[in-house]
Amino acid sequence: MDTRMMDSVGSPGNRKYWNPDVDSELLCVDVHQETHDVKTFTFVAEGGKHIAFSAGQYFAFDIATGAELETRCYSISSSPMRTNAISVTVKRVTGGTVSNWLHDNLAPGGRVRASGPLGQFIQPAAANQKYLFLSGGSGITPVMSMARELGDAALPVDVIFLHAGQTPTDLIFRSELANLATRLKGFRLYFLPEELGGETWWPGLSGRISRELFQLVVPDLSKRTVMCCGPAPFMAAARKISGELGVPIESYIEESFDAAVLDDAPVPLIDEAKSEIFKVEFSRQGRTIDVGANQTVLACAKKAGVKMPSSCSSGLCGTCKSKLLSGTVDMKHSGGIRQREINAGLFLPCCSKPLSNLVIER
Repeated sequence: MDTRMMDSVGSPGNRKYWNPDVDSELLCVDVHQETHDVKTFTFVAEGGKHIAFSAGQYFAFDIATGAELETRCYSISSSPMRTNAISVTVKRVTGGTVSNWLHDNLAPGGRVRASGPLGQFIQPAAANQKYLFLSGGSGITPVMSMARELGDAALPVDVIFLHAGQTPTDLIFRSELANLATRLKGFRLYFLPEELGGETWWPGLSGRISRELFQLVVPDLSKRTVMCCGPAPFMAAARKISGELGVPIESYIEESFDAAVLDDAPVPLIDEAKSEIFKVEFSRQGRTIDVGANQTVLACAKKAGVKMPSSCSSGLCGTCKSKLLSGTVDMKHSGGIRQREINAGLFLPCCSKPLSNLVIER
């Protein structure tokens, strides 16, 4: 368990806690309509277990929408200081298989399979930190968890929260954030609808994020840690502007998947020039599969129905991080794993191809 989380929830005492290695079912206890196309789903663990997590993390949900089992990752929007339940906030997406199924079918009393908490989009543990929480659309969910934690902790903060949406009616958590800004000293709030829609009396800013906007609302941006989540184009613009205005690369932190949607990558065919096939054993699940020398472990595992959490599928997020008990791999990651973790025998199946037979602690 994260030691920071232990501090925030207090000593576990006689509490029973969700065990990510064993527990896998959540019970829906509430569904709340946030906007016309966004709902929040609240879950509890079986047996009244508490769920410890850090603000910014997410759960991977396995949803049977038909004949196929679909996996999607949704950030936790509730406060980590309230461990009796977790909430995820989901936007209905045109053509979205899982998001639309959740909106149309999941009600209190429904059960879902889930794994987590997962992810590394977490605030740095530093004293007197100054932040810019920056979100676009449904990307607000992980930074909303951070904001709610600040409100629950009732400690002095220095946070600017800038949330962008299509229109004023699309601004998720609008009323709650406004209330938080009135009672939490040092918490400054800006909403940025791209268009006014039918709310022509809108008194605030509108448009898209820009260098000029950041200079206006965050004049000390270079001294702040930026926590950013939103659609990929939004994050690309935020990253560029932040860099131009002097934010050090280590102070710019963004979520590594777009809109928390997981798409399975195709599994390449066996390369005739690299035709060797290796046996890959998943020790906890008692499964062994074949993986070609030109195939990634994760892609083959998912195709074979082996349960393994994943998100970015490109070595960025670290969600699929696993213990390699024996064997060697060719891993080409993009920052989702640290050297000390590699030295300890961990690897990322999403970007690793086998060089020998493997045994993985999964």
